[in-house]
Formats: sequence, C-alpha cells, structure tokens
Amino acid sequence: MKTNNNLDALISERYSKPMSLPFELNETLETIFNHRSCRHYSQEAVPEQTIELMVAAGQSASNSSNLQSWSVIAIEDPARRDRLATLSSNQEHIRACPLFLVWLADLSRLETLGKRRELPHDGLHYSELLTVGVVDAALAAQNAAVAAESIGLSITYIGGIRNNPIEVAKELGLPPRIFAVIGMCIGYRHPEKPAAIKPRLPQKAVLHREQYDALAVQNAADEYCENMNHFYESQKMKTRGDWAQHSLYRIRGAESLNGRDHMLQALKVLGFQLR
Repeated sequence: MKTNNNLDALISERYSKPMSLPFELNETLETIFNHRSCRHYSQEAVPEQTIELMVAAGQSASNSSNLQSWSVIAIEDPARRDRLATLSSNQEHIRACPLFLVWLADLSRLETLGKRRELPHDGLHYSELLTVGVVDAALAAQNAAVAAESIGLSITYIGGIRNNPIEVAKELGLPPRIFAVIGMCIGYRHPEKPAAIKPRLPQKAVLHREQYDALAVQNAADEYCENMNHFYESQKMKTRGDWAQHSLYRIRGAESLNGRDHMLQALKVLGFQLR
C-alpha cells in the first residue's frame, strides 16, 4: 500500500518525530489527527442544528448493552455558562464559547422505566452501572467532538465540571442518579490565537503486546519529557518543570484535585449507592 506523505506529516506532528504508516489520508483521519484543544473562541455563532448533528454522532457511538445510559445538556445562556464557569475553577473559555455541552452518566432514565413497568432494576445501585454510564457518556462525547471538528468547529473538554458535582447538578436540574462526567466548549477558533497540535506519549508507552511492559513505559516517558520541553519552549509556555513534574504536581495530594477528593461522598448525595 502506498504511503501518503500528508498522513505521515500529521502523525509525525502528533509524536514530534518522524513516523510513517502505509495508509492513505482521508477526511476522517485528517479530522482526528488535526485535533487540538481550543480555549480562545471568535464571536461567530455556531450554525443552527449543530447540537442535533453532534447528538446524532454521539448516539452513533458504541454503548454498553444498548442501555444508552447517557444524556447531554446544551447550554447557550451566557448567565448559566458564567455560573458553570465559576463552579469549574473559573475557566474563562466556558464563558467565551457560544455553546457548552455537559455530558452525563444517566441512570435515572432506566430507573424511571423500571418503576413505570414495575420491573426490578436493583442493578442500577452497583458501581458497575455508574462505570457503564461514564464510559457511554465519554464515547458519545468523543464521537460528537469529531463530528464538530469535521465541520470546522473547535472544542475543548472541561474536567472541572466535576469540581462541584452537587452544585452543578442543582444548576442543571438533574434528577437523582445522574452525574456530570465532562463538559465541552464548542465554537470557532479565534483567528488571532491559534493552537498547536500537542505531542503525545510515544506509542511504546501506551501500546503493549501480549503483556504490559513497565520498562518500556519508563523509557518512553523519559523520551516524552524531552519532546514536551521543546513543545513548551516553542509555545512560550511557562510550566512547572518537565512533563513528569507537571503531571505529578497535578496528583500530589487531595489539595490538587480541586474538590474532587470528595467525589465518593458527592456521588452518594446524587443518589448513587455504589454497592
């Protein structure tokens, strides 16, 4: 199979080193490999029915046992986006983007069906079902992200939506047994504030064959730290040391989790028994 140089260029940029694969570039691959987080948005409005397109893409993702245990809330109201930004460590891009989606693990819908049909649904109270909902929501969100980027929009995920899960649930009017998994800013990238493709760990850090290779992981991590140092310099980014130091700082203790260290208690308040 003939190698496509454009595909090689995109993959090489993703890893900050030359890489060649014997496949032809297509629109799907180009969209995926061109992904970059966007935190600066123009004032251009998002096209009508963008939400419906993204939800259709989300519903085209795989899900567990066809339970479809996720939902999404679209927020366009600036006042509500402002309040959600405040609850998410004051991330300004939530205020700046014209459309903000909150992807939910939703066990409430199945519970309501069980009650209406007078059928048992006790399995919803086990941690496995919350895991199913979180995975389903993440798969749907990523499909929706690719769809949005394929029509020229940009996105960034907001994990900070989990900083205050009880308050977020109140703001969004969530019934019990629904949890906000991830937020997503959507809009057109600001033309004067471009974003670069951020390098990822070498494949040998994440791809294992037959069994896990811990030594390869460590060597790849060291290599990646060097790559990221060059990236930080090229983007004039001020970071706390190299990638390893930066990452470890983010997990140094409960104080670094921005309130998420109380997640178990919050989930129980939201109605998850987590047996």
